[in-house]
Amino acid sequence: MIDFGKKPLFLAPLAGFSDLPLRSVVKEFGCDVTISEMISANALAYDSAKSIKMIQKASNETPYIVQIAGNDLENVKKAVEILNSIDGIDGIDLNCGCPVPKVVRQESGSALLKNLDLLKRVLQTIKNTSNKRLTTAKIRLGFDSKIHVDVAKACEEAGVDYVAVHGRTRAGGYTANVDYDAIGQIKETVKIPVVANGDINAKNANDVLAQTKADALMIGRASIGNPWIFLEIKHGKSVDNDTKKRIIIAHFQAMIAHYGTHGLNIFRKHLHQYSKGMDGAAVFRDEINRINDEDKFFNKISSFF
Repeated sequence: MIDFGKKPLFLAPLAGFSDLPLRSVVKEFGCDVTISEMISANALAYDSAKSIKMIQKASNETPYIVQIAGNDLENVKKAVEILNSIDGIDGIDLNCGCPVPKVVRQESGSALLKNLDLLKRVLQTIKNTSNKRLTTAKIRLGFDSKIHVDVAKACEEAGVDYVAVHGRTRAGGYTANVDYDAIGQIKETVKIPVVANGDINAKNANDVLAQTKADALMIGRASIGNPWIFLEIKHGKSVDNDTKKRIIIAHFQAMIAHYGTHGLNIFRKHLHQYSKGMDGAAVFRDEINRINDEDKFFNKISSFF
């Protein structure tokens, strides 16, 4: 399933970015495990068509894990039962780390770090209901203060198969320094695999593994506009421009295959990231924002990159 002996690379759930097209591309170019965007258990429980579409996977996504967020045990159970009926899902992950205020107000995401008893019960509900091979959790180090060992032990006691750890508290958002030593303390404490997450890039990946003794790495925001990061980590060197172009074009084609012509609109935000720092990027972005013809769009991408 997941060979932690090989220090696999995970793509983190990224709202608005880690959709099926991006996951299919990074899977083709070095990523080992893909995870869906965060899905509301409440929305899924009420059979949201949008949520079902977000769960769809590409043919090359194995292993593939669906991440849900929620705290209502009945709705979590209903959501898992829906996932049980969908083939091709290898595991269900509980989001215990999302810092977004809307999610926290619903007592989901990182709010669960304030109630470890409820966190355990939600995880046990998933594990007891699921017919998938893996039950997992993505956590932060705590809500306002670091209680990371207690959080990880609660996840382990609930029966999760691995825990992914973002090395900040909820209060730390995405700007506080990542505490890799805290991830290492979790690794020393629990017997399940530990996946390190937080500000990991191609330059520090090996150092993070050495410092934390983690079993795997999870790459999130560093992959936006830079999906070749997985190849760079695996091969220890930068990829050439031809490879980058090949990945960008593969991403564009996957977007069109999944979304149809609407994919042009969605792909613009990716192109803004891909072109960042390049000569003529401002002009390219302005031009790409005005093109609505698929062939012209493709030709502009091909000529620019």
